[in-house]
Amino acid sequence: MSPLDKQLVTRKAKLITGDLEKLKRFEKTPLSNYLRNPDTQLLVERLLEKITSRLIEINYHILRQEFGTLPKDYFNSFEEMGKVGVISKELAEQIAPSAGLRNALAHEYDTIDQSQVYYSMKRALDQIPQYLQLIIEYLG
Repeated sequence: MSPLDKQLVTRKAKLITGDLEKLKRFEKTPLSNYLRNPDTQLLVERLLEKITSRLIEINYHILRQEFGTLPKDYFNSFEEMGKVGVISKELAEQIAPSAGLRNALAHEYDTIDQSQVYYSMKRALDQIPQYLQLIIEYLG
């Protein structure tokens, strides 16, 4: 087992933080405006996909390098991070569903509910900074 690459995790955390800043521009956008603007929808979708993919990469790296385990899927990677105590179990339960949205966005499923994407953005802006803080604390 290779040692944990703290620089890799830190770099991904910084990229996530940058994407969260971009996402914040849409935080105050009313749902009705969001639903009428396909360009905004596309940008929010892409940012959420990138952010969630990087979260999952962090999960897999820490779980593999620190605990010698690989989760069964992306959703489970958040659950496992909660079980081993890197993040709280409560946060793990809250953030794990983002893996499903990431899959829908990455694989371009035909039926993406834009209201769901909008509310996922709101949750991401609340939950992901908490996740990142716990990751940074874990890295010491």
